[in-house]
Amino acid sequence: MARSAVSVIGAGVAAAVAALVLLPLVAVLWRAGVWPALATGDAQALWFTLWQAAVSAGLSCLLAVPVARALARRQFFGRGALITLMGAPFLLPTIVAVMGLIAVFGRSGWVNQGLAAVGLPTLTVYGAQGVILAHVFLNLPLAVRMILQGWQAIPAERFRLAESLGFAPAQVTRHLERPMLRAVLPGACAVIFVICLTSFAIALTLGGGPGATTVELAIYQAVRFDFNLGRAAMLAGVQFLLCALVATLIWRVVATPGFGAGLGRAPVLRVQGALPLAIDVLAIAAAALFLLGPLCAIALRGAPGLGELPPAVWAAAGRSVAVALISTLLTLVASLALALSVAEAQRGAAVMDGVALLPLATSGLVLGTGLFLLVQPWVLPSRLALGVTVAVNVALSLPFVYRLLLPEARVLRADYGRLSESLHLQGLAWLRLIALPRLARPLGFGAGLAAALSMGDLGVIALFASDQSATLPLVVQGLMASYRLDTAAGAALLLVGISFGLFWAFDFWGRRHAAV
Repeated sequence: MARSAVSVIGAGVAAAVAALVLLPLVAVLWRAGVWPALATGDAQALWFTLWQAAVSAGLSCLLAVPVARALARRQFFGRGALITLMGAPFLLPTIVAVMGLIAVFGRSGWVNQGLAAVGLPTLTVYGAQGVILAHVFLNLPLAVRMILQGWQAIPAERFRLAESLGFAPAQVTRHLERPMLRAVLPGACAVIFVICLTSFAIALTLGGGPGATTVELAIYQAVRFDFNLGRAAMLAGVQFLLCALVATLIWRVVATPGFGAGLGRAPVLRVQGALPLAIDVLAIAAAALFLLGPLCAIALRGAPGLGELPPAVWAAAGRSVAVALISTLLTLVASLALALSVAEAQRGAAVMDGVALLPLATSGLVLGTGLFLLVQPWVLPSRLALGVTVAVNVALSLPFVYRLLLPEARVLRADYGRLSESLHLQGLAWLRLIALPRLARPLGFGAGLAAALSMGDLGVIALFASDQSATLPLVVQGLMASYRLDTAAGAALLLVGISFGLFWAFDFWGRRHAAV
């Protein structure tokens, strides 16, 4: 494709993404006007948002360290499958995770049944402790994968040298593992902190009340129940400033361990002794039980009711699939155009790269609030529910897919750029013969990720939807709220199956059609 054409298309996509993110934010700030001081309830919501995000991120990373260390130094059957599970934390719809946790830790869940059987006090999954438990459940796999990558990045030669020098386990920890953790943990904590900062579905289902209301939940209540758009705009502005600040800090706290280069061999951690083995087995078993238990509970409870789901659930599933497919297509087109443009551009690459990552500084509910303010004077927002949901899904998925494609697009340009120019291969022919076959693998994985994220989204649709435009996650949440838990479990199992099915289908397509 000619460089000028790539630049023009990339610039157009960047302008559209910037408008999609910034116009709602401008609407939010304009509606808020002169911001009043935070009310008592708003200040409490802000404090709880920051507090629960900090505790959730800290616990997730603290618990992930022994699990990642055990996975790094032990080989066993099923290790690859378990690591794969821990590498896909975003594939599980949040509302399904909440249902699984309720089935295990809820009032009549497995844990409380066991506690009651031995005469111990039961637990509650609602309130602050429930929000933190759900965040740890969703983000522990992400923390494990990030820290495990840090362990695997230590050159194998460093461990061989430590072994030849007779280092004790404590000395290996001091000279190799602790420096790696000092470099990796701050970045992992920051990423999980911003994820917990913008969490909505968890606070909606497990939080609530004066002591467990987040800023996102307060925005939803101000729009949906009070119709106080000025207060919603003020809170959305606060939320954006928080996200922008944390997103900026992420780039400053991430460091690279200074171990130097190795020969590319996989590190071999030899740890002898019964006590280290027992600790590693306990860490892996506890993590697997914690992660797989709620999923098994959903499967066991939801499977019998799959054949008796009401028509509203199947209609919502159809709308969710349509939204996910359209969102995925638009996300792929926008991400591919931006990645190729940044790889080709001699000027303006930094600007387009910043625009592609701009959605990370906001959240779906903030964008939804701004779009609600833009359309509300002209048209009934419920009529645009699905279209707005598609737009927000594209904005929120684009940074992840773009970051998957950009390194491969740069390699493509370096390897085939001059050859394509010498053969005058450009336009659609260049895309079909050169670009798409060599980008098929990240395109397939990115498409699966975007489809799964769109299927499980419960954010902006909660602001706009009516009964005729509700998606499957919103229907599941409504069934839970009306205590139709068996039907909700069946609908949740259907949601999980569709989400994982879409991810697998797109990822398989990418691997099947990859040229290399």
